[in-house]
Amino acid sequence: MEDPTPRRRDRLRAETVQEIKTIALKHMAAGGAATLSLRAIAREMGMTAGALYSYYDTRDDLITALIADVYSILAEVLDAARTTRPAEDPGGQLLAVGLAYRQWAINNPGEFQLVYGDPIPGYQVPQGGAASFAERQACGVLLKIVAVAWPRADLGWAADDYQWSDFEPGFLSMVRERFPELPPSAVALSLRIWGRLHGLIALEVYGHLRPQVLNPAKLYHAELLDLTRALGASATLNNGPAGDPRAREL
Repeated sequence: MEDPTPRRRDRLRAETVQEIKTIALKHMAAGGAATLSLRAIAREMGMTAGALYSYYDTRDDLITALIADVYSILAEVLDAARTTRPAEDPGGQLLAVGLAYRQWAINNPGEFQLVYGDPIPGYQVPQGGAASFAERQACGVLLKIVAVAWPRADLGWAADDYQWSDFEPGFLSMVRERFPELPPSAVALSLRIWGRLHGLIALEVYGHLRPQVLNPAKLYHAELLDLTRALGASATLNNGPAGDPRAREL
């Protein structure tokens, strides 16, 4: 009979790792990422600092693991939203992904601020590690949409003078491997779309839109519709930003 002890040990370790991450996110939400302390986490868990260091050697190792988790979860959320619409409907996919991105950010402001907020003092994301890979997976969702829409995209996008040398080598390697048919301007388009969506979401998450706009969702929805037009795509969204039951046709 197989000895169950190693499996039990692995399960307990996984549960402890998850508890460490949960408490770390709670501490970061309360005081910001710069205040994260392994000793403080150990105290809350009733562990010695030495015991906690057997899971993460440094604070930076824990931050890197958290960032990788957040990007991986975000990529899953966005890709799940993308697949709710047919592959031949890039406009509908962009609408679904954009709405899912905003909802995730609103529901998880701490995680959003961890990966998209101010740099953490003294911390640098390791290049080529799990966090960088997970971030590229999230970017890949928009690349999938652009890959389908590109033949019909507004010619203004295609006229942009982008070269492969404009992109970071690690990101470029992922793009060329997974989307070999895309030209540099299409890759730039995916990043420009992300920037426009991210900009409004960041303003909302950080509370900068409320003094000017009573319904940030309506503003964001208008941006989504404008982006689908720029893609040369058409889509129907059955519910508008304020619960409007009428279909929105592009």
